[in-house]
Amino acid sequence: MEHEAEVVGVGAGSAPGGDVPAVILSVRDEYVPIFVSADQAQSIGLALEGEPFDRPLTHDLLVDILTEFGGAIDRVRVDDLRDGTFYAKVDAERYENGEPERFVFDARPSDALALAVRVDCPVVVSDAVIDEAGRSPDSVRFDDDPPEGS
Repeated sequence: MEHEAEVVGVGAGSAPGGDVPAVILSVRDEYVPIFVSADQAQSIGLALEGEPFDRPLTHDLLVDILTEFGGAIDRVRVDDLRDGTFYAKVDAERYENGEPERFVFDARPSDALALAVRVDCPVVVSDAVIDEAGRSPDSVRFDDDPPEGS
C-alpha cells in the first residue's frame, strides 16, 4: 500500500562520517529521512522556500523541457529501500491527440523529490519503506526546535 507524504523540510542526519543532509518526509504519522547530497539539499530547500534562482537549476530545466514537450509529472513514488538505499519512480504523462500516454521513470529519490516540490505533485511512499525507515516525530529535531529538556 502507498501513502501520500509531505516534504516537510531539509535537515541534517547523523551518519558515521558526520552530519549528512536529509530530506524529511511526513507520512503515516511518521518522519522518513532520506539522505541526499548537499547540492540536492540546496535545490530542494530553495524550491520549498520559493526562492528564485538567477539561472534555472537542473530540475527547473527538466520541468521546463518536459512541459514544453507537452508532458507533466503526475506523482513521485519512493517505493523501495534495499541495503540502505532508497529507490524512486517518477510517473509522468503526455497527451497526444487527446489521449494520455503514461511513462514511468526510475529516479534517485533526491531527484524525484526535487521535481515534486517544483511541480507540487503528490509524493507517495510504500508501507515497506515507512516500516523500515520511518521514525517517530519526536525522534526528529529541526533546527528551530528547542533541544529536549529546555
